[in-house]
Amino acid sequence: MGLSDDPELQPLLCVLFLSMYLVTVLGNLLIILAVTSDPHLHTPMYFFLSNLSLVDIGFISTTVPKMIVDIQSHSKVISYSGCLTQMSIFILFACMDSMLLTVMAYDRFVAICHPLHYAVIMNPRLCCSLVLVSFCVSLLDSQVHNVIVLQLTCFKDVEISSFFCDPSQLLNLACSDTFTSNIVSYTIGAMTGFLSISGIIFSYYKILVSILRVPSSGGIYKAFATCGSHLAVVCLFYGTALGVYLSSAISQSPRKDAAASVVYTVVTPMLNPFIYSLRNKDLKRALWRFLSSTNSS
Repeated sequence: MGLSDDPELQPLLCVLFLSMYLVTVLGNLLIILAVTSDPHLHTPMYFFLSNLSLVDIGFISTTVPKMIVDIQSHSKVISYSGCLTQMSIFILFACMDSMLLTVMAYDRFVAICHPLHYAVIMNPRLCCSLVLVSFCVSLLDSQVHNVIVLQLTCFKDVEISSFFCDPSQLLNLACSDTFTSNIVSYTIGAMTGFLSISGIIFSYYKILVSILRVPSSGGIYKAFATCGSHLAVVCLFYGTALGVYLSSAISQSPRKDAAASVVYTVVTPMLNPFIYSLRNKDLKRALWRFLSSTNSS
């Protein structure tokens, strides 16, 4: 159903979301290229950041291009297989985003609480393993939801009150009893969400305890500076997702829920590069060197 039926708003929505999409892809792509091209940034923290940027590109590419095509073609139809594919990929990247934020919190915990053993603990093999485990958990989550939806019936000529195939919307549209499916779906979602949030809370609890033991204010500022950008992204991601969940639980307007979901599906991936680049001097220098070398060549 999209975000609005008003024909006068369609060109504005098209330009707005196309601009946000291009800014998101360009910003995250610049971070990936800067990290790859600069040897000084070949560290675990920037390795995870480049993976997060790659996931953010995939996350927004799952929903926005289809919506732009729908606006341009004046058709809001998606096939059954296309809807399931979009839903699976959306869950994959959303869960991957959450898992990578947890991994990055662990990286900051090791860097601040065990600085002398950081290089040994966060070795390249462990870093690659953490990314691989994050992907496997996310893939399992997406396929469980896919199997649940495949078991449901009556998915022909239905209307989805959103601009993409939202998993919660699909479960509500089924004709058959969805009690068991909802229980399984919410249990899996709660397990992955609890795993990520508890990992982040534990890491920052240990970081806070370690920082409070630092006698100098300069040391405290340096410690906070190393994890400030990550903490801002965590608050943005989970804050917007929780806000959308609570608003959908309180509000009975599907269109308002769809508009609220724009925040964490579109706005959050767009803001991540700005948060990391503006608060990180090393990354800003790497971006400037990369852009300078590109212009000179």
